[in-house]
Amino acid sequence: MDSLAVAIQGDERISVKESSSQYSVRSKDDDYSVYGLPSDAHDMKSLYEFLGVSTPFDPRAQFTTSPFLSPGLLAACRLLIAFYILFTLIFVLVWDAVRLHSANSYFSYFTELSNIGLCSYFFASGVQTFVYARSGGRSYPLERWPKFLQFLHILLFSTITTFPILVTIVYWGELYPQSPFSDAFGAWENVSLHALNTVFAFFEITTTNAGPTPYNHCIFIVLLLACYLGVAYITHATQGFYTYGFLNPSNKSSGVLVAWIIGIGVAGVKINGRGKRPCGGA
Repeated sequence: MDSLAVAIQGDERISVKESSSQYSVRSKDDDYSVYGLPSDAHDMKSLYEFLGVSTPFDPRAQFTTSPFLSPGLLAACRLLIAFYILFTLIFVLVWDAVRLHSANSYFSYFTELSNIGLCSYFFASGVQTFVYARSGGRSYPLERWPKFLQFLHILLFSTITTFPILVTIVYWGELYPQSPFSDAFGAWENVSLHALNTVFAFFEITTTNAGPTPYNHCIFIVLLLACYLGVAYITHATQGFYTYGFLNPSNKSSGVLVAWIIGIGVAGVKINGRGKRPCGGA
């Protein structure tokens, strides 16, 4: 009996020792206390907070609410916009393939790529908002997903409130043809891809509670713009043309214009959502 008691006490000591090494859970939202966390986990938590992902994530449901619309109506608007952009992108791709035989360069243009990102965001946010509305405003899936996915959602928000405005300014200020509305298809395409994109971005900025994104997302905005330069020059090397004339190094003003475009992108992040609480934060 004494040896059994010692064994039980030993097991209890092991159990107590093991339990003391576990994280201290404060809530069901994975809000772990800093005390007891290993240094690497603490560092990751600090990194995500630096990138705009707090713990708990989005406690005020800024990504799924609006000061003007109910969650259900906001979800409907977002999904309607997403389906319209998707229809436009597919129709333009088919038109380029069948009528113009230029579909092989479709994904080389920043306009198409930025609109794909815009479509992706409205689908993702629309579904999240729909689930939030169905739950009676209690929660939505992104709150429980890994922090890396939460960061990607915030970064996607940063891009869709910056790149569409950049596309509109550069197209109508520098690139548009002399007769952008000469035919029905051209008029619809130009309005949908080079004007409504900014309307949709401003819808997200002005009619939802999301934003602003962290200023350090400027780094990612500039990196993504730099990555697009790689796409543009790969296109020139493989297909023999520059997607945009100002990317041609022989153009003396190209460097100034590229710097101007990057400046617009950075300014977009800084201006976006002024006066709101930081998105994803506490």
